[in-house]
Amino acid sequence: MSKELELTCIICPASCTLKVTVEDNKVIKVEGNLCPRGVEFAKNELSNPVRYVMSVVKVRGGDLPTVSVVTRNPVPKNCIWQVMEALAKVEVEAPVEIGDVIVKDICGTDIIATRRAKKI
Repeated sequence: MSKELELTCIICPASCTLKVTVEDNKVIKVEGNLCPRGVEFAKNELSNPVRYVMSVVKVRGGDLPTVSVVTRNPVPKNCIWQVMEALAKVEVEAPVEIGDVIVKDICGTDIIATRRAKKI
């Protein structure tokens, strides 16, 4: 028995509305995509949905009170809250450079800084 799902592709700014037909837990047809990446997104979203997580962490002794951070790789959607809860407890000492590892190995990836904070 097949079922139809509607997804919004988040791979590019086009945000295509995808009509996905699934049979026996397998994607058999994807419609509405403007590029091939929509088909790949639909398959991944139904089998192993992942997201990059972006947030901020507190900075001590810096010219900014916080710096932005992101996961180095996408994490499973069910890990997002675990990442956010861990980041809420993090406070780093300035200076911070873009690309610095802020937290090692959380949900299989590192958290890296995406903004610089100078020491004051």
